[in-house]
Amino acid sequence: MNTRSNTSTRPHTATTNSATNPLQTEEQPGAIELRVHRHRDGEVQTRDDHVGQEWPVALVFNGISHAVMMCTPRDLEAFAVGFAISEGIVGRNADIQDIEVYWHEEADLPHAEVHLTVVQQAFVELKEKRRALAGRSGCGVCGIESIDLLDLEPERVPDTGFVARLAPGAIARAARELPQHQALTQLTGGLHAAAWCDESGAILRAFEDVGRHNALDKLIGQLVIARADTQQGFVFLSSRASYELVRKAARVGIPMVATISAPSSLAIAIAKRAGLRLVSFCRESGYVDYETA
Repeated sequence: MNTRSNTSTRPHTATTNSATNPLQTEEQPGAIELRVHRHRDGEVQTRDDHVGQEWPVALVFNGISHAVMMCTPRDLEAFAVGFAISEGIVGRNADIQDIEVYWHEEADLPHAEVHLTVVQQAFVELKEKRRALAGRSGCGVCGIESIDLLDLEPERVPDTGFVARLAPGAIARAARELPQHQALTQLTGGLHAAAWCDESGAILRAFEDVGRHNALDKLIGQLVIARADTQQGFVFLSSRASYELVRKAARVGIPMVATISAPSSLAIAIAKRAGLRLVSFCRESGYVDYETA
């Protein structure tokens, strides 16, 4: 798969050196600096603060726009690959033949486009889906014309024994280490994170985004690009567990999803159907297990 980035205008340049600043990328810094007026205890302080970036990002497959997602404009190649796979548009990374990212920094509405070239069979199936699906959102099922069109039957996650090998303190370790991988969240206070953890709970990769679904798609995309074994690790999310997140994880065979906040009833049901372990309210001191396997 070839990947290229194209720019209609150059992206903003971060003000600090990339050798010391984890937020510096060749794309966008992920946050912008603004002058704010902070009101506390009857006093007003004027200072500079940071706000997470949120851009419309169009995902275009073989020249046809499929979805516009609101996300943080970083790691867009990984995001596009993860979205394509976790939404069932392609079955594997080899089905994506090319990716190009186009940046548009108009002052009134900065946005990006990710153009993917996929194999013909995947594109034919995508066009068939489009006939029945008017639109999708990263945080719901907007545009579905009938309840019958909901895809609530997940793939069964193979039992590789990973969950049984999980270290007793793995979830506590992941909860303890996650803040170290949330540079944008610490700067802005407003992003979600999705982390990939090994059986000891060590965080191997992490991605941030204004959308929890986008963060997971970026993580899945990078795992797929790197040809990582998605059955030998677990996902730790800084959000609640919605059914879409569990559905995405099941599609690529991830055996466990851990979240900081609460699950929904449908997330628990989908996890049970998939044979995926779901744990929530994860802290260093403990967690809640929903007996889904």
